[in-house]
Amino acid sequence: MGRARCCLLAALAVFGSSGSFALAADIHVMSGGAPKEVLAVLVPEFEKQTGHKLHFTYIVINQIQQKLSAGEKPDLVLMPVPAIEARIKDGTFRSDAWAALGIVSIGMVVREGAPKPDISSIEAFKQAMLNAKSIVHANPAATPSGAHFAKTWEQLGIADALKSKLIFRNALDGGVAAVTKGEAEIGLYPLSEVIHEKGVTVVGLIPQQAQLNNVYGTAVLAANPSPEPAKAFVKFLADPSNAKHWKDGGFEPAK
Repeated sequence: MGRARCCLLAALAVFGSSGSFALAADIHVMSGGAPKEVLAVLVPEFEKQTGHKLHFTYIVINQIQQKLSAGEKPDLVLMPVPAIEARIKDGTFRSDAWAALGIVSIGMVVREGAPKPDISSIEAFKQAMLNAKSIVHANPAATPSGAHFAKTWEQLGIADALKSKLIFRNALDGGVAAVTKGEAEIGLYPLSEVIHEKGVTVVGLIPQQAQLNNVYGTAVLAANPSPEPAKAFVKFLADPSNAKHWKDGGFEPAK
């Protein structure tokens, strides 16, 4: 009798608002750090609506690629769209279950209360980099933004001048903390990763000539044996009714 009662309670827990029973699922998600703050808002609502439970692993994009290549099979992934499109071509992701979610650009942050450097032009931005005592951004070997800055410093002709100033840390793995603690004078990160962080001030987006406008998306793995719950999450994330949350989290609409 006790076991039957537990089964009944479990069934009632996934009884949908439509009046019909739905099978709750565990959805395992691998994601880069850029959408983390937006997902913190959206995931509880999706779980409430569907009864499904999301389980996230947040790691840098390079590690996601390595894990996928090694055969790991999360139910779906959030990562930059060019990487998703490449994985659709090689058969890793389903071509009928993915969506672009938004564009995130690079912003500059300084410690709260510190002077804001002038970054109104590419020359002003270049000078701000040269004037800074220390700069933190993501590792060039691990993330799109880090690799982008390695190229940008070369293109601006300041790579050698910045060598002794650069600190490589991802925003969520000590990068923002380096700014708040005064270890780094300037931080350069996707806006979504810093827009709501305490202890730092967002100076603004860096000039377009040095900018990385990263289109983020999500996709369901082709190997997912029960893709419907993950497909429902993709649809939910891309629903126009959630556009405000993406905007609040530092994303612009995907074109």
